[in-house]
Amino acid sequence: MCGIAGIIRSDQAPVEQSELQAMIETLNHRGPDASGISTFGAVGFAHSRLSIVDLAGGLQPMQTPDGLLTITFNGEIFNHIELRAQLKNKGYEFRTHSDTEVILHMYAEYGPECVQHFNGQWAFAIHDRKRQEVFLSRDRMGIRPLVYSQTQGRLCFASEVKALFALPDVKREVDLKALNELFTFWSPLPPRTFFAGVNELPPAHSMIVKNGQIKIWQYWHLDYQPNEESRSLDDWADELRELLINATQLRLRADVSVGAYLSGGLDSSVTAAIIRNYTNAPLNTFSVNFNDKDYDESSYQQEMIRELGTDHQTVCCSYEDIGRIFPTVIQHTEKPVLRTAPAPMYLLSKLVRDSQFKVVMTGEGADEVLGGYDLFKETKIRRFWSRQPDSAIRPLLLKRLYPYMKNLQAQSPAYLKAFFKIREDELDSPFFSHLPRWDLTAKLKSFFSNDVKHQLVNQDPLTDFESQLPGQFSEWPSFCQAQYLESINLMPGYILSSQGDRMAMGNSIEGRFPFLDYRVVEFASRVPVRFKMNGLNEKYLLKYAMRDLIPDSIRKRPKQPYRAPDAHSFINTETQSARFEYVNHLLSAEKLQDNGLFQPEAVQRLVKKMEQGRAIGTRDNMALVGILSTQLLVEQMIHGQAVSTNPTRHSSAIALT
Repeated sequence: MCGIAGIIRSDQAPVEQSELQAMIETLNHRGPDASGISTFGAVGFAHSRLSIVDLAGGLQPMQTPDGLLTITFNGEIFNHIELRAQLKNKGYEFRTHSDTEVILHMYAEYGPECVQHFNGQWAFAIHDRKRQEVFLSRDRMGIRPLVYSQTQGRLCFASEVKALFALPDVKREVDLKALNELFTFWSPLPPRTFFAGVNELPPAHSMIVKNGQIKIWQYWHLDYQPNEESRSLDDWADELRELLINATQLRLRADVSVGAYLSGGLDSSVTAAIIRNYTNAPLNTFSVNFNDKDYDESSYQQEMIRELGTDHQTVCCSYEDIGRIFPTVIQHTEKPVLRTAPAPMYLLSKLVRDSQFKVVMTGEGADEVLGGYDLFKETKIRRFWSRQPDSAIRPLLLKRLYPYMKNLQAQSPAYLKAFFKIREDELDSPFFSHLPRWDLTAKLKSFFSNDVKHQLVNQDPLTDFESQLPGQFSEWPSFCQAQYLESINLMPGYILSSQGDRMAMGNSIEGRFPFLDYRVVEFASRVPVRFKMNGLNEKYLLKYAMRDLIPDSIRKRPKQPYRAPDAHSFINTETQSARFEYVNHLLSAEKLQDNGLFQPEAVQRLVKKMEQGRAIGTRDNMALVGILSTQLLVEQMIHGQAVSTNPTRHSSAIALT
């Protein structure tokens, strides 16, 4: 794992090494082990390295012996050993044992189609001197980031936006349309980012830059055509198990120690159990606990630790921990967030790094791929309810679905019907599964300033999203439509980014995801829906396939989504004040007015409500976190100002100045 950066000039002026040096220095956290810069006229690459495979021989940027191809690469190609053997049979010679050199030779052999052969997670750029072009690519699921910006006479790319901002000609400005999308979907729609003029290469896309022109295409697609043939549950389960075992074994390939997250949920337990039962690798596990018992899963973690006999370490997270680390978290996410969940993940990756590990296995992706989210059950209940919309009994299923949402438990059927959008005119919407979530998030836009609202008056994020849907979307089962929306939006834009790559690499840790092996993803897309969710039993096939590896208490436990304390991390209701100086500063009327994105009066009323300890629902929590993280991002990345994380020294409330 690494940080990459580069400059491609269309005016043929030579690239200055000092600019590449400035870019790569901002990415030292992604690769503290080594760095390198290579320039070849109008093209220049930079690299910061986290050494995982071939510690001595994998230095980058790397060239072929003839100097015709040069690469800067972030990621891992897990099947590089098999590809190396194939290339040797074709006459290719190798100077290193790295997967980086395998990519170079695969490109020499297959050109841009080389990515079809890779099983891995990647973002890389290859300079092809013969063709006088640069080829860039990003992995299928969007695990590794790649952003770029075009300015006068050149294109610049990097793993993170902060590297682009090291160049004076890349403007620092909020993209209001991206803000509108983020306050709907939790993440901007690619290729848009939070910053105007900065794009991301979408997952499963490649790009060629030549003579100042850009060509972008999608090389792989998610496709849900469930196979309803008469295969038995056992047949499907055996194939899933075999795939997951192999995916996990491949992801243990490294020249350094590999650990595993263990949350106490099904997915991380499956990954850890496979490591214990099907490999010879030592099993070191890591978890995060919370002082607030509403979020804590330590009892389930301890059960799996005893079951597997792992060498386990834990970090305990308090309100103050989340608030203290939040500015650093936002520096790494490079986009606003609506929940604090990334913050404990940052602390967890720090524990892994402090324990002398560089690589960690995670269970991310199982919910999207195999049908695990409450949202999928919610959608099934809503469609069931819609067949008898006046039923007083059917909506009660939604209360059973969300026992951890205390406010929801007190609501009437009429409220539930309105909140969960059981309306005939929306049953045929391609977004039926996600409308309640997105509608709730969109209510946060009431805090936007009048100027922002005016500029967004004709912008409709749902229309833009619908234009990106594949032509066959309407032919898929509704369950699969919901899976697709999660897999192309929330997963790469938030789960794998804000909670994933950015939090792990912030502490120089590489995350690996067996459930996101493309073979597992393609297999799962063919699984009949009834085997993904049996009644309201989520991830039914996974539970069945792993029934001998996972205790019933874990396998059958009620699903508890990963969450972390939100408003309480910033507002102390006992003292009726902000916990940290930066909260006071960024939510002050003066600062809100200066930045111009939110209405100071509305924000101040929200803060006052929280200080007084009045009932705070999901909307209020999301509003506070979203507004505060946006203000942090503007302060740190637009204005370039440091943020103090000192605790407040007094109990006065945020001033209504």
